Amino acid sequence: MLNNKTVARHGHHIDKFKLFRVLAPVFLIVCIIGIAVVLQAKDSQADTGKITRNDKRELSRLWAESDFDAAYILSKEALNIKPVDFSLLTINGFSAFQLGISQINNQNRLYYMNESINSLRKAMLLKEASNDGRIFYVLGKSYYYKGNDYSDLAVKYLDMAYNLNYEAKDIPEFLGLSYAASGDYRSSVNAFSQAFEDNKPPSDSLLLSIARSYMAMEEYNMAVGYLSRCVDTSPDSQSVIIAHFLLAEIYKNTGDYQMAERQYFSILESSGENAEVRFQLGELYNLLGDTTRARAEWRIAFRQDPTHARARARLNI
Repeated sequence: MLNNKTVARHGHHIDKFKLFRVLAPVFLIVCIIGIAVVLQAKDSQADTGKITRNDKRELSRLWAESDFDAAYILSKEALNIKPVDFSLLTINGFSAFQLGISQINNQNRLYYMNESINSLRKAMLLKEASNDGRIFYVLGKSYYYKGNDYSDLAVKYLDMAYNLNYEAKDIPEFLGLSYAASGDYRSSVNAFSQAFEDNKPPSDSLLLSIARSYMAMEEYNMAVGYLSRCVDTSPDSQSVIIAHFLLAEIYKNTGDYQMAERQYFSILESSGENAEVRFQLGELYNLLGDTTRARAEWRIAFRQDPTHARARARLNI
């Protein structure tokens, strides 16, 4: 016969079994619901992790319409989902460059140039980039706008774009500027000469840039030729003033002080009073040993521009 303890224990097991039979269906339902929720969440994540053709068409439209700000933002968001997509990287890099060159603040310009470089260097690693001159062209110009410390990289990538026969007329000019920034003035002149052939009539900036490279090599006769052409043909008064200043510098370096003086007076006659011209006249007269006339010119420069630091220094003010 069963004692009381055995009966109690047996009854307890029966109660547990009954409880299990009641709770098992509930537990199963909960598990099914949980699995469904997890699967739905995964499907949702999969949907948000896709870049559709419509997205890319929208990006192409924004780029075609020169809406670079929107193209930059949308492509940057898309790259968070698909970080090694060639078309997304190129549109992001190109739009960042366009935003960069439109910036007035240098810090903002550098931000966008760095963004452009970051995206285009990633795109450059993909097979689609091997023959795409656009990548190297924009990459080279981005490095150029970062400053002289990056001139070697600007030369590298602009030269790659040029060798791929990418059709951009300003490549030789930017190559010339980049070579000059790195101190390679002979290569600079060669690049500028190609730009001169490709751009007729040449721009004022090109004429002045070629002249500066020749000046750096102390080939003054060549520099005078380009500067004189700028003076004779440019419709821009500011370019003419710069050319006269550079001519005056050449004539001072070669000892032709009368011609240097003539350049300064040409600026005064064509553009009116100019504190920098008066200061430079003072420097010229001081070089000739005429300190009286020199101080008179420095005083005129100071009266015209009380913030002119060099005139103040000369007058001990």
